[in-house]
Amino acid sequence: MNDNVDYAAPAELFPAPSHRRAPLRYHRFETLAEAVRFVEEELSAEQRVGALIEADEVRYTGAEISALYDAVGYPLPRAGH
Repeated sequence: MNDNVDYAAPAELFPAPSHRRAPLRYHRFETLAEAVRFVEEELSAEQRVGALIEADEVRYTGAEISALYDAVGYPLPRAGH
């Protein structure tokens, strides 16, 4: 994982293709940090499977999103911390 992640970059969340008709829909976020927090704190495990965040022309999925959330440089408060 790149340590030079721009958490302030605008981001888009795309649901997994199998979930496009479910309540989870495409979302735009002002920052990558907000998108990561939404995925990690608001989505069920089922919804997270296949969800994709794109920011600065870089795509993040599954374990990559979790790694961004758990990274030392993650700028927002985390649930339960």
